[in-house]
Amino acid sequence: MAMFRRLYIPPSLFLSLSFSLSVYSEYLDIWDVDMMRRPEELNKKQHHTELFNSDYLIVRRGQEFQVKITFNRPYNPATDKFAVEFVIGSSPQFSKGTYIPVFTAKERPSPWEGRVTDTADNTVTMGITPVADCIVGKYQMFVAVVTPVGIRRTRRDNSRDLYILFNPWVSADAVFLDDEKERQECVMTEMGIIYHGAYDDVAERDWNYGQFNYGVLDACLYIMDRSDMPIINRGDPIRVTRKASAMLNSRDDEGVLVGNWSGDYTYGVAPTSWTGSTDILLSYANSKMPVCYAQCWVYAAVFNTFLRCLGIPSRVVTNFYSAHDNDGNLKTDIILDENGRVDRGRTRDSIWNYHCWNECYMSRPDLPTGFGGWQIVDATPQETSDGMYRCGPASVKAIKHGQICFPFDAAFVFAEVNSDVVFYSRNKDGTMEPVKVNRTHIGRMVVTKTPGDVTRRDITDQYKFPEGSTEERTILEKAEEYGCQREKSNPPVADVDLVLPTLEISRGDDFELSLEFINRSTQHRTVEAYISGSVAYYTGVTSYEFLFRNPTVKIGPNQSVKESMMVEFKNYVKHLVEQANLHFIATGKVKETGQIVTTMKVITLHNPKLTVTVSDGGKVNEEMTATVEFTNPFTFSLEGVYIRMEGPGIMLPKSKYYSLIPGSSSLTWTEFFTPQRAGRSRVIASLDCSAVRQVYGSL
Repeated sequence: MAMFRRLYIPPSLFLSLSFSLSVYSEYLDIWDVDMMRRPEELNKKQHHTELFNSDYLIVRRGQEFQVKITFNRPYNPATDKFAVEFVIGSSPQFSKGTYIPVFTAKERPSPWEGRVTDTADNTVTMGITPVADCIVGKYQMFVAVVTPVGIRRTRRDNSRDLYILFNPWVSADAVFLDDEKERQECVMTEMGIIYHGAYDDVAERDWNYGQFNYGVLDACLYIMDRSDMPIINRGDPIRVTRKASAMLNSRDDEGVLVGNWSGDYTYGVAPTSWTGSTDILLSYANSKMPVCYAQCWVYAAVFNTFLRCLGIPSRVVTNFYSAHDNDGNLKTDIILDENGRVDRGRTRDSIWNYHCWNECYMSRPDLPTGFGGWQIVDATPQETSDGMYRCGPASVKAIKHGQICFPFDAAFVFAEVNSDVVFYSRNKDGTMEPVKVNRTHIGRMVVTKTPGDVTRRDITDQYKFPEGSTEERTILEKAEEYGCQREKSNPPVADVDLVLPTLEISRGDDFELSLEFINRSTQHRTVEAYISGSVAYYTGVTSYEFLFRNPTVKIGPNQSVKESMMVEFKNYVKHLVEQANLHFIATGKVKETGQIVTTMKVITLHNPKLTVTVSDGGKVNEEMTATVEFTNPFTFSLEGVYIRMEGPGIMLPKSKYYSLIPGSSSLTWTEFFTPQRAGRSRVIASLDCSAVRQVYGSL
């Protein structure tokens, strides 16, 4: 028999339970409450929560779920009075939606709908529908009955707690997404692909979001608790995502992840080593301390887990050639000296090879009609917004249509995809004049994973109109009206073009770099050129210049000349940073016209791969093995090597340390695992050490 307690019921809190009492010989008493919480039962299947590795009932708001209540005798609706009560937070109040009594009788109105769906002997099945804008979080549930001696209520029982999440399947919910394929991808899919590299040489990084893993839901709710977010705001996806974009980084609020772009990860895990979100979120929830370390894709991936776990449709997006403008305008400034060489000391703005953020789907009642749908949120700490390092939610449609005054942070995102690259020539007297404007380099391509597939989807057209179109010019003019400054000058286009080739180079290879000078005029041209090759972080910051040439090139009318040079691995290998980017920039001055010519190219070196295999068979609850193999292709040894491996629904994160892998030697690592559920999955692995990062493999 269930345990009960007698309470004094304060009128202000439980006034709605003041039923008229009927005196009868045997009052109604409660023997058992069945939350119907098992994965195979109706609740979790109908609410799309059966994949959560949790013993608790997890449902979505705006949709009916059922509980079974067994009494000491058959329930008589004419004389028996009971209510199911839901409580959330430390100080529940009916007026704030943190105490919700649900009645079966229609004459007793309740914020949440309740009805008896079935009776059998002494058992009543009750259907309960939380309102579609209720608070998202973990609730306690009680059953209260009216007896001749007062109201009796079930004792606190953790097994009757339940989680209520956002519901993209219900049209009344602010996160409703009317596309089942998108819902399956952006809420239910655990395996992600994050794109990186260069826009003309796109690379993939597998990621296990793990939103259904044990403890992840509690970790996500802890993030909101840690932020001191008022509990009454936790039903609003706008407020939740904005607060979370601040809490996912640790810059000003002891949030989840510590950013590190230095290349020194001695006191934590290198960002390139992570393979999923589970370890990060559980570590934060257990230690109550920020986790080291992250860069943009790690912030985006963990944020994606947070959003999908709570039921907000979300996806990770990559913007290739993303502007990080330090002046708050629509210009990315590159300063050249009087001879046309890049002045790195005075060039402050940077162009990230790529930058990852999130899109989440929701209505925007705070904006004019038509600006709901996909919203940009970004947890990477770049600039402050309302005093904290956060960004968004900003409407994607507002970005495309130049409505940069709309909240939140639309102007910053607009600049990331629409800035002009302006080359300035700095004269001897310190004055600067624009000599070249590239209006198409920034925001070259925006991509995300294709729903239900392992291919990439180009969504650039959701962010901007075609380059050079009438619509694009109109939008940029509108942005200027809201205060964004653009470079209005149009320096004459030089009649000499510089072209650097697209190359796919593996780490360890020597290669030839050919710079082509194309003379489009009918006269001879002489170019005094500067060719620079630097090791660079993916954020565009250069680390070490390993190549410099300053040839004088003569080109005949309507002809082209190639200037070739060998790039040797030994010249830059000791200076490579984690993503192995080589940044080449060629600038020059045409002697006959004084015009400036420029071109840039990023080459991302291809790393060796891990080989991942699994044993034959593959049945739920039957042990299998996964094996990772790697051969060191270099002549030098790799020291302090960490290997990680995991897979959604089949393997929790595992890691192994190797102190030394000699050159040309191989290793094999085998782990046992037991699949927990049927379906397709993937085992992903990473190898990481200071000498070589971003070594991946998957099966």
